Order: sequence, then structure tokens, then C-alpha cells
Amino acid sequence: MKPVAIAPVFFAFESDFVDSLHCIPMVVRYKLDTCGIKLKLPEWVKLTVADKARLAEQPCYTSAEINQYRLDLIELVQVRCQHRVSELGEVDPVWEWLGEVPNEVQQKALEWECRTLTIQQWLQLDVLQRFALVKLSRSGHEGKNFPRAIREFLMSERAKE
Repeated sequence: MKPVAIAPVFFAFESDFVDSLHCIPMVVRYKLDTCGIKLKLPEWVKLTVADKARLAEQPCYTSAEINQYRLDLIELVQVRCQHRVSELGEVDPVWEWLGEVPNEVQQKALEWECRTLTIQQWLQLDVLQRFALVKLSRSGHEGKNFPRAIREFLMSERAKE
């Protein structure tokens, strides 16, 4: 599958922390998974606001961009945190699945009493929206943003029609 460029977008459900960037926004989380690096919140906190903004804006889609993003991030964490970054294990990019809505997303929708997504709705979401829903549906993640994200994404899809 050919990589698709994603603008440095911040979702409405992230609005409570985007101004200060005290949490890692989904666009950066997507890029971290893409380049195979696990950035921990204590490491994120040690970065400057300019560092964080650059990580959100820096392209990370082609092989060359992914490699450069990875190298830049390794160097940045070394400088700001005085240690090496952690590597991610094997990542299963279920947000790229186009044949079905991942079970974890459907389960989280049921848990939060949201409506489950149809395959047509899943296919209409862009890759970053699908990524966000997968991440928000994982265990250990604060779930309050999941229903907010579902509403935001489905409303934006209705607006396109």
C-alpha cells in the first residue's frame, strides 16, 4: 500500500491539550508507530514546544521521510533526555485494514454505548482517523476520548456528503 501524506492535523477531541502539547497528539503517535519508536510521556514532557510542533509537522510518509524522522527523533531524545529511545516491537497496522472494522474498535464502541461502525463508515475515514480509533480502543488508554472521536469523525463524514 502506497503511503498517504497526512497534514499535521489535530482533532477536536484533543483540544484540551493541543495548545500546550502536554500530551502526544495522534498525528505524532501515528508517525512514531510508522518509524518504529516508542516515545514515553516523560520523554515528551522534556521536549520543547518547538520540538513538539516540529514532530507534528515533519513529514513521515515516504521511506526517506520515515528514516529521517526516526533519525531526528533518536537524536532529539538523546539530547533532551540523555538516553536512547525505546524501539517498538512489531506493529500490526490494523488501521490500514480495509476489509473489516477491527474488533477492538467495535468492542470499545459497545463499551461506550456508541454505535458500531459499518464497513462503509470505516472506509470513509482517513488513515489518521482510523489510527486514532484503534489507539483509543486499546486497553490501558483513557477511553473518554473514544466516543468524542466517533462523534467527530462521523459528523465530518456526514458534512462531506
